[in-house]
Amino acid sequence: MKPTLKLVIIGAFVAAALIIVLVAKGGNKPPSGPATGTSGQGSATKVEPTGTAIQVLYSTEKKEWIEAATQDFKKVHPEIKVELVGKGSIEAASGILEGTYTPTIWSPADTMAMNLLVSDWQTKTHTNVIAASGEDAPQALLLTPLVFVCWEDRAQALLKASNGAISWKAISKAVSSPQGWPAIGGQAKWGFVKLGHTDPTKSNSGLEAIYLMGLEFTGKPKLVIEDLLDAKLQEFVKGIEKGVSKFESSTGTFMTDMVRFGPSKYDIAVVYESLAISEIGNAAGRWGKLRVYYPATTIWSDHPVALLQGAWVTPEQKVAARQFIAFLRSKPEQQRALEFGFRPADTSIPIVSSDAQNPFTRLAADGITVDVPTAADPPDGVVVRNVMMMWQRVVQP
Repeated sequence: MKPTLKLVIIGAFVAAALIIVLVAKGGNKPPSGPATGTSGQGSATKVEPTGTAIQVLYSTEKKEWIEAATQDFKKVHPEIKVELVGKGSIEAASGILEGTYTPTIWSPADTMAMNLLVSDWQTKTHTNVIAASGEDAPQALLLTPLVFVCWEDRAQALLKASNGAISWKAISKAVSSPQGWPAIGGQAKWGFVKLGHTDPTKSNSGLEAIYLMGLEFTGKPKLVIEDLLDAKLQEFVKGIEKGVSKFESSTGTFMTDMVRFGPSKYDIAVVYESLAISEIGNAAGRWGKLRVYYPATTIWSDHPVALLQGAWVTPEQKVAARQFIAFLRSKPEQQRALEFGFRPADTSIPIVSSDAQNPFTRLAADGITVDVPTAADPPDGVVVRNVMMMWQRVVQP
């Protein structure tokens, strides 16, 4: 073999050997880039789910119920993080409109507040923030009507003055008279008639009260804007409001004061039935008997719940929100509503039961009844806005 050829063969052999060594070493190198589920010891690493977070903006009247229901939901869906934010319904509607609040789900106290946001949002953006139909349309969660709560001796005078039923016209006569309680057969030592309800520009129960005043005055089943322009209606509302010394922003606040201070502060108050149920027992033995009376025409606080159609809600949040809403409307959570003084929105669940703690059985002697008088339909958002404006013009300084 020629020397030159021999050198070529040896060189090729050495080169091949070097390549084999390099390949072998390269196969032992760890993969570059991020870890793919193995640790330095070669054991598997568990990847925890990040979960989906949703925010629920709700009216504070149902705080205890929704907090309890949310705890139950977390046990079933630990992967969904639910943030509860309690706000007054009118404040919440304004905040959503202005972008201060951007919740995934909104549940005000009643449809009046929801209609107000729908109307204002359409005026501002020409779009819908709440679905009008389909699976994301509002659904009722809880039911409670607006009622009068009155000290029994005061109530007897009002009942005699209004043919056996407490009415807005009887209240108007009582609070408008400079004679006070004696004007309707009450005792002079009671002084002037002291009425309590919330500020209708801040609280749903106050807004509902003003609307019901208008319904009784006009005799109509539903108000339109033209009714609110009637000077006689405005004077009627203004006369009743003379009996309110302070318009609180929270129904619970003045109801608590009514129980704490007795008739020295309020003779009669306009509140949700659910709140009356929770507080009426606290009045026992303090100032006499506190009773519940239903107006001839009331209105439901139906606590509607809706998945908002805002651009800030992600597809993942929509899926989680629908699961949460379905859970709130499930039979076990609806059944629990009775524990907190609410009527279930699920009509298949009986209100009266054999349970001794059932408030509709336990408080029957205090005026709580299953049968509710005629309930008005909620007005549209434009009428709601004008009810608030009318009240501000004729009552608020």
